[in-house]
Amino acid sequence: MKSSQVTIKDIAKALGISPSTVSRALKDHPDISPKTRKAVKELAERLNYEPNALALSLRSKQSKTIGVIIPQIVHYFFSNVISGIEEIAYESGYTVIICQSNEDYDKEKNIIHTLMSKRVDGILASVSKTTTNYDHFYELKNSNIPIVFYDRVLNLPNCDRVIVDDYTGSYKAVEHLIKMGCKRIAHLATSQELLIGRNRKNGYLQALRDNQIEIDEEIILRCDTDMHARKCIPYLLSLQKKIDGIFAVNDLTAITAMSIIKSSGYDIPEDIAIVGFSNSLYSSMTDPPLTSIEQKGYEMGKQAITLLLDRILKDEIIEARVHQIKTELVVRGSSLREPSKVS
Repeated sequence: MKSSQVTIKDIAKALGISPSTVSRALKDHPDISPKTRKAVKELAERLNYEPNALALSLRSKQSKTIGVIIPQIVHYFFSNVISGIEEIAYESGYTVIICQSNEDYDKEKNIIHTLMSKRVDGILASVSKTTTNYDHFYELKNSNIPIVFYDRVLNLPNCDRVIVDDYTGSYKAVEHLIKMGCKRIAHLATSQELLIGRNRKNGYLQALRDNQIEIDEEIILRCDTDMHARKCIPYLLSLQKKIDGIFAVNDLTAITAMSIIKSSGYDIPEDIAIVGFSNSLYSSMTDPPLTSIEQKGYEMGKQAITLLLDRILKDEIIEARVHQIKTELVVRGSSLREPSKVS
């Protein structure tokens, strides 16, 4: 008999007792004698008996399962977020179902419906870049399934958000480039439909304004993937008015930009200094190592699941909460110029 097929009825038949007696023995019910309880538990262990999770969830009205929606698992940042989520979830007795939208609106919508059908107790979501219609999230909210947004967030009633201080992080990145002598800094941006996209661009713009540097829309480009960078960087290098710095919205784009710039005969950071965002595992492995903004994905994951479990376990209406995580500039060789070269 396979262990997955063992039921309470099987144990009852083997011991010559009723299924209800087995059930109560497994729960240490005082009406069942110690001798019977011991016999039931020993046989259950020997047969690798496991309680039926679906039946338990129907009785308790909880599946002890959390759904997690990520845009792309390839990003080091999101793998860190998952690690933080899993640590707290498993400590609290919850199983995590991880779903990847792959930056696709239709897939994200289908994931929501699938998780609802799986009767998850709550959902953690980071919104896809291509999502501009949010009806599926409102449908989830109207079904009374708690949801916490992280990183890429929506402002839904009574839904918590865990965000990075993208504005200040971007400001620090651009201010650092300016201190390194950069006067014409390009921004490789992401979708302005996303709050993180707007905040990172606004931090970039404000740093330029505060340092009396002209804003040139010609060098602010939607460029947030490896494929985008392979088109955007040659364009930037072709401009008559040369750039001397780049602030990229993520490390992957920054690293691709570095490769293209170096292969085009430019020196990093002397000709073009570069800063990324996320401080990924690969940022310290590039040549030169990439300066980046640490956005603390592990901390974000732990905070997001903590807020979600709080909503699941408290039988009361909680006002929407926003938890903001501070960023840190990690300076490496891609932007650090010699003092004599800084004007």
